[in-house]
Amino acid sequence: MSKTNPILSDFRNFLYVVWKHLNLPDPTPVQYDIAMYLQHGPTRSMIEAFRGVGKSWVTSAYVCWLLLNDPQLNILVVSASKDRADAFSTFTKRLISELPILSHLQARPGQRDSNIAFDVGPARASHAPSVKSVGITGQITGSRANVIIADDIETPNNSMTITARDQLSERVKEFDAVLKPEGFRRIIYLGTPQTEQSLYNQLPERGYEVRVWPARIPVDVERYKGQLAPYVYGMIEKGDKPGTPVDPKRFNDLDLLEREASYGRSGFALQFMLDTSLSDADRYPLRLADLIFMHLDPRMAPAKLVWCNDPDKMIKDLPNVGLAGDRMYRPMWVSNEMTEYTGSVMAIDPSGRGKDQTGYAVVKILHGNLFVTDIGGFEDGFSEATLKSLALVAARNKVNHVIVEENFGGGMFAQLFTPVLARVHPTTIEEVRHSIQKEKRMADVLEPVMNQHRLVFDTKLVTLDAREDQDPRYSLFYQMTRLTRDKGALRNDDKLDALSMAVQYWVDHMSRDTDRAAEDHKEALLEKELESFKDTVFGRPPSSTLWMSV
Repeated sequence: MSKTNPILSDFRNFLYVVWKHLNLPDPTPVQYDIAMYLQHGPTRSMIEAFRGVGKSWVTSAYVCWLLLNDPQLNILVVSASKDRADAFSTFTKRLISELPILSHLQARPGQRDSNIAFDVGPARASHAPSVKSVGITGQITGSRANVIIADDIETPNNSMTITARDQLSERVKEFDAVLKPEGFRRIIYLGTPQTEQSLYNQLPERGYEVRVWPARIPVDVERYKGQLAPYVYGMIEKGDKPGTPVDPKRFNDLDLLEREASYGRSGFALQFMLDTSLSDADRYPLRLADLIFMHLDPRMAPAKLVWCNDPDKMIKDLPNVGLAGDRMYRPMWVSNEMTEYTGSVMAIDPSGRGKDQTGYAVVKILHGNLFVTDIGGFEDGFSEATLKSLALVAARNKVNHVIVEENFGGGMFAQLFTPVLARVHPTTIEEVRHSIQKEKRMADVLEPVMNQHRLVFDTKLVTLDAREDQDPRYSLFYQMTRLTRDKGALRNDDKLDALSMAVQYWVDHMSRDTDRAAEDHKEALLEKELESFKDTVFGRPPSSTLWMSV
């Protein structure tokens, strides 16, 4: 590469030219730092930067700069979806057509010239186009490239379950077969982790250098295992304190506070702090392995059943959104005797119109075990359709008591729902009010019940929960396994809150029954003692005397 032309020799200079052409402010220090790493990074690199930093735009400019220096390169762009990959290549092609310094790279007659696969003018004839875009699930086999750009190949949908994560991990291995064996060659990942078991965590084991730019200087630097960008370490050495925005020109402290409130603590930790560490095994107290999954009858349940975590009982044919190593299990033993449920309660966590759902859960009780027969959510708040649908759920599950979270709307939801419920399925309705921090309350209610393996789920709910919610954050089991006791841990918790309310109702009910049983037992003992006292004081006729009198 030329050492005389500063634009050709230093990608940062070219990036400045591109930004000026796009009428953008000067590149920020972090964008310049990413540009420096793109130019001088190793053959296998991972750029892990917070959302909104502009890493894809910077890398599009980098692709143009590579072709400016060497038009014979072949570059493959891979994203989670074909549309995303095409957007990257289309933007790159537009830069080539608009920037005067790149005009000679425009495709000539007879060359490929589509948005998804195009040649640059000076390129010699080749089976592979100069730039090609493809989705990670598309046809990668047979492609050849000097440079592979893996741009946000991990999304919530393709990393939601253990099976999906395993499939993604296998697909990216194809990159090694695509990469040309000689000449300039690089594989560059761009992304932000979408799950605590992110594919990006595996890259160091596959020979990649990972460099991380979080949105703020982290409190615990050790969690990043030496992968923080030197730029961030430099800020720390200069005296910048934890919590200081790393790129204040993109997101200042107020911006980040607003985004943290929107994403929730755990979501912000992933998307902006890029922290996937599970520093404490107790951080996530609720595990799928503590539940029992089986087909449930809506009217009755087995009189007895026994939990297990035997590998033979592990469920492999249902979507699993749990953390690494967490599994779902069927019961080890189920009695043949079936008994009708002794109670059925429906809990509702209302919400207004917005991103939150009105979550509900139906939980029935039998012999101290709790059976979840229905869960779900509606997105249109207090609408007549939502109220009627909830009433139909109550009727379908033969609910004999409804509890509603009073905190929202000052009890308005219950007032609106009561007449609808009375028409469809007359039953009692009760409002409950909570003053304890929500995350702590949910964990404190569910953890002991789950640890005792007293919570049983209908297996059909697992499939419905995954299919109905395209965004995994609305999934009950996703919410359950990502709950911590930190305030704002979850961005969405509607279904989990409804479940905890229903479980709390039965926990209180069982506690009252236990107290009553204890009092009955005390009374029985007292009665026995009184009888013994009377026998001792007043005496009792000998048995022989009684026999003779008869």
